Parts: sequence; structure tokens; C-alpha cells
Amino acid sequence: MNKKLIIGLILVISIVLLGVNFGQYFTLENAKAQQLALNTHIEDNFILSAAIYFIGYVFVTAFSIPGAAVVTLLGAALFGFWTSLLLVSFASTIGATLAFLSSRYLLRDWVQAKFGSKLDAINKGVERDGAFYLFSLRLIPVFPFFLINLLMGLTPISVVKYYVFSQLGMLAGTMVYLNAGTQLAEIDSLSGIVSPAVLASFALLGLFPLIAKWIMGKLRPQNGSSPA
Repeated sequence: MNKKLIIGLILVISIVLLGVNFGQYFTLENAKAQQLALNTHIEDNFILSAAIYFIGYVFVTAFSIPGAAVVTLLGAALFGFWTSLLLVSFASTIGATLAFLSSRYLLRDWVQAKFGSKLDAINKGVERDGAFYLFSLRLIPVFPFFLINLLMGLTPISVVKYYVFSQLGMLAGTMVYLNAGTQLAEIDSLSGIVSPAVLASFALLGLFPLIAKWIMGKLRPQNGSSPA
């Protein structure tokens, strides 16, 4: 059996098992329940806790484990906005790039060989507009990020360009989620849910895709050209 196919099957089985066994822990209810204990541990072991959170986030993103949004909110609640922004921004991009590389190593040659003629237009489009196209997908979450990671691995876009524009494109959305997470940390009772700060944060969370779409419409290159 092809070595890449074996690795791919192992990877898929691992993702399914991880999702089944650990998916229930990546819930908002569990995050709130563990917050007090985690806050105490972080105060006593800040560097170690930040490193564990960073590695865990890379792992969750790279293996496409459901619950990344909850992990993001929890990071803001535990570490505060600016520290969590640093951790999440780099961890999510590194994890996404690892998923991208896995897709490229395992699937790209087979897909290009089998469907190369049909993908020719897409490949040329990515070569020409890849950076802007990727930036748009990251800024406007039309498709799940794990799907973007896998599909972009099948295209000719360079790893460096993928990393840079993924980090830039995901930054604004990450900031919105983390802002919501810092407000979530302040909720001690049901009455806290209707506070102006919390309502404003979650309104921004819902409006962000619309705002991002409007911004990208203004930035979209004319005549089919785009930044390299």
C-alpha cells in the first residue's frame, strides 16, 4: 500500500478518535467550570501555562479538532487580551500551516495527477491572485478554516506566502473572538449576560463577517490584478 495513503489513513483515524474522546471538553460550559482552577494555576506557573496553551492550540488546529473557538475564548479569559492575542495568533497560524503541509504532502500529487487539467484554471488563479484570495478567505470565514487549510495545500501557493497571509487574514477575527472572551470571563451570573460590554462584544462577533466583506470589496484589486 502507498506510504502516503497509510499516513493519511492514520491521520484521519487519529483526528476522528481525538474528536470523539476529547471533543466534549472543548465546550463553553466546561471552560467556565474550569476557569477558577486554571486561573490559580496560571498565576503560579505563568510561563509553563502559556507554553502548554500554545502547544495545545497548535495541536487542536493542526488536527482540526472541533472546539477551536471555545479554546480561543478560554485563552482570552485566562491570559487577558494582549497575551492571548500573541499566543493564539501564532499558534493558530502554525497549526493551520501544519495542516496545509499535511494536505500537500499526502494529497497534492494524487489530486494534481488525476484532475490536473480541470484544476489548471484554479492553479493559475492561485498563482496570480493566491495571496489576496487566501487573505479574503481568512478575513471572511465563508468556509471552515480547517477546510481552507486542506484545500490550499492542493494549490501551488508557497508555504511562506500561505503562512504570512493566513496570519494577517486571521488577525482581525482573532481579536474579535478574544475581545468576546475577555467579556465572557467577567460573567458571574445570568444578569451579566445582558451587560452593555458583553452585548457589544457579541454583536461585533456577529457583524464581523459583514464588515470584513465590505472591507474586502473596497480592497479588491481592479482588472483581476492583486498583490503577489
